[in-house]
Amino acid sequence: MNNTKLQEKCLQLRKKVLEICLKAKTGHLTSSLSCVEILVSLYYGNILNFDSQEPDSPNRDRLILSKAQASPLLYAILADLGFYDKEELNLFAQKDGIFGVHLQNTVPGVETTAGALGHGLGLGAGIALKAKMDRDLWMTYVILGDGELYEGSIWESMKFASHHNLNNLVGIIDRNYLCTTDFTENIVELEPLEDKILSFGWNCITVDGHDVNNITENFERLKSRPSRKPTMLICNTVKGKGVPSMCYDPLNHGIAPRENQTDQAKKDLGL
Repeated sequence: MNNTKLQEKCLQLRKKVLEICLKAKTGHLTSSLSCVEILVSLYYGNILNFDSQEPDSPNRDRLILSKAQASPLLYAILADLGFYDKEELNLFAQKDGIFGVHLQNTVPGVETTAGALGHGLGLGAGIALKAKMDRDLWMTYVILGDGELYEGSIWESMKFASHHNLNNLVGIIDRNYLCTTDFTENIVELEPLEDKILSFGWNCITVDGHDVNNITENFERLKSRPSRKPTMLICNTVKGKGVPSMCYDPLNHGIAPRENQTDQAKKDLGL
């Protein structure tokens, strides 16, 4: 897709995620909206190698959504790409559906069940090491929330990945500066984040997390493995991007729009 088409796809998916969460009356809406451009770049920007008709193809690239609360977005993308019938999305977070509020690897196209934070990068590092030992050429991508960086296992995994020169591993931080209850820099300061990542032996690139063209260009370059080390992409984002009425408020974490927010949220996205 060209840049215009990628931007159109971002808007389309934002609308679908809002619809899913409103229908279910649950779901982490703002967490999903902050990483739309990241996932669109991967799935629609000719970055990820995947086959919707053969989700477990051994040659596929692996995508681990460690910030698994953004499941509505990934579910919507996988439905759009034909991994399963789009009608299934109507049963998000319903007892008769295939989707939980957090990710389940029983869903076609989902690599790992996740929910508790801090596990994804360790899994990704192990998967990438296995690929390197087998001389496989596929890549592993792990999407992290910035609040997830408070987990010590993230930094242990970074040391492991650097030690083993896992240049087939790309970490992606959705840097929206918000956690469950407050702004990250009020809880435990993460900055200077890039310096910390570099000190663990990784390459690090900071980008506008809503510039789908720039993100895609960086992913494309990393496919050629220009370094022996793993790379972390810090994507500066806005939690709730596309729905200004729900941005910058920690209390909007983990919810569908409240009754008094619904009309404005729809208006924000042109629904």
